[in-house]
Amino acid sequence: MIWAVLPAAGRGKRFGGDTPKQYLHAAGKPLIEHALNALLAHPRVAGAMLALSADDALWPGWTQLHGKPVLRCVGGGERCDSVLAALRALPAELGDDTLVLVHDAARPNLRGEDIGRLIDAAEACEQGAILGAPLRDTLKRADQDRIVGTEPRDGLWRAFTPQAFRRGALTAALAEAAAAGVVVTDEASAMERAGVRPRLVEGREDNLKVTTPADLALAEFLLGKR
Repeated sequence: MIWAVLPAAGRGKRFGGDTPKQYLHAAGKPLIEHALNALLAHPRVAGAMLALSADDALWPGWTQLHGKPVLRCVGGGERCDSVLAALRALPAELGDDTLVLVHDAARPNLRGEDIGRLIDAAEACEQGAILGAPLRDTLKRADQDRIVGTEPRDGLWRAFTPQAFRRGALTAALAEAAAAGVVVTDEASAMERAGVRPRLVEGREDNLKVTTPADLALAEFLLGKR
């Protein structure tokens, strides 16, 4: 069985404004709804667990989408804390071998074909898999606003979500990072600390995460074209 986990307790400070970015609208729906619909519309995803802030007053209260359960729990101060809380809150019948897809709530333009290829890769690789794309731009190292060098981009990828790992292994890796005082920015980083080498699956580059107002405008355009 495969479940989705969405950390959605953050405020989106880099975006600005009073509304957490997962509740900003694009193409007539909040970003979190687009993200959930993409995941739960996939025939192999059985349900979703969301980690929300304790004082979230904007959550619409969904308990089902696409005929599949939507559950929630209280998240933490960092993304990794919320993912760990959600993994621990999954139904008890979902054992350590359950494949979990962790997806950003503000990444609304996920395609079903990418989900399918990610699941296939994660099931074929015991160490898990993530969506991403090779870097194509030239990289500059800066000192404030001045270039101090050009960095080679060979072998460098941008990490996307979903990221797919077994529940037990990811829970242990996140708990170990937390105990060491390490704040990991994605699930693969926690697994890497544990000595795991997840597989990279090239996905669509329009699977963007909304971080700035310009990203929201682009998401609006992309969703409107679908």
